[in-house]
Amino acid sequence: MEERRLKPVNLDSYKPLRELVLEAIREAIINGTLKPRERLMEIQLAEELGVSRTPVREALRKLELEGFIVMVPRKGAYVADLSFKDIADVFEIRAALEALAAGLAAERITDEELEEMERLLVEKAEAIAANDMEKLIEVDTKFHDAIYRASRNERLYHIISNLREQIQRFRTTSLAYPGRMKQSLDEHRGIVEALQARDIQLARNLAQEHIENAENSMLEAIKKDGFPMHD
Repeated sequence: MEERRLKPVNLDSYKPLRELVLEAIREAIINGTLKPRERLMEIQLAEELGVSRTPVREALRKLELEGFIVMVPRKGAYVADLSFKDIADVFEIRAALEALAAGLAAERITDEELEEMERLLVEKAEAIAANDMEKLIEVDTKFHDAIYRASRNERLYHIISNLREQIQRFRTTSLAYPGRMKQSLDEHRGIVEALQARDIQLARNLAQEHIENAENSMLEAIKKDGFPMHD
């Protein structure tokens, strides 16, 4: 029998079982435990996670909708093998939606939320100084979440979060690209200043530019690191 790679889900959690299973499989894809093009067997996943096949089947359906897996007729489910075009498509949509979120946030953000974003800038600078990549990604995620929340648009928040998760497995590679960490911090600082000034158009422009720069760094880093991808 193959080595167990996924940890059993915590059945004592307050979350519904189907959600726990979904998160476990999604996380395994994002962190590379489940590899691109790998076939996903319902029975094996169920055994490793310590659940029945029903929540696994439900999770795979949802992950197909989210773009994490592909269902091949008569063959089953496979981890999606993202192409450069797939990543470009995600970033194209995300750039537009991040601009929308930043514009709305410039209108609706509170002073308390602005203070939180200032603190996150400090935390990000500290993470960069310590070269703490795990902390950096955590703070970077919180920063963008703060903008989405300040937009006061729940649907927008969920759509952008879903898009971001689809390319999460490449975040470390992107931020590790030479000069990108410092550039990203400067871009975040500019966005905060635009939000403080309640400058809707500037906030939109800077948010879009930030995502476009992140895309360029990610694609260059992926090519440089030799990820197994197709054009």
